[in-house]
Amino acid sequence: MNFLKHLSYFGIVLALCFEFVPAELVLPLAGYWIYNGEFNIHLMALAGTLGGTIGPMTLYALGKYGGRPMVEKYGKFFLVNQKQIDASDRFFNKYGASVALVARFLPLVRTAISIPCGIAKMNFVKFSIYTFLAMYPITYLYLYVGYKLGPHWTQAGELLNQYTKPIGVTVLVLIVGFIAIRVVKNKRNTELS
Repeated sequence: MNFLKHLSYFGIVLALCFEFVPAELVLPLAGYWIYNGEFNIHLMALAGTLGGTIGPMTLYALGKYGGRPMVEKYGKFFLVNQKQIDASDRFFNKYGASVALVARFLPLVRTAISIPCGIAKMNFVKFSIYTFLAMYPITYLYLYVGYKLGPHWTQAGELLNQYTKPIGVTVLVLIVGFIAIRVVKNKRNTELS
């Protein structure tokens, strides 16, 4: 972690690109560095979000160009296990392209959801924008909690896990409700035509 700290904001981008250290650990620690006055929270949030967006792009590419057989064979090298792949497949099949946004709030499928997006050949620009938009508030939240806890930053992951799942479920319900309303509205418009 000291190596990453010496790389400054780029160290956080790098750490979150490859997630060799979980974001749930890296970001609260970075929040502690902010607490110590070593970094700026806004620049750190941007760095974390960029890293958290670039990382999923590699999994997206693995899904798009390698398909499921390659993912099952090589996913372990990207810290993606079979359970995550299956859960993200089910989630993607159920909720469609909006999963690139919503799934970032759900712990089990957060990392692996990029794979079915790639397999389904979701529009890459849309995928990237959704991922960035979802990663920013999560990144900022983890940094802020690490900042507020100060020397007790190690408690951040435990504290945040209590809240991220309900937030994710709420966001999911809102998006599903929005989609359902649009489908009903489109069906009515079609019937009236």
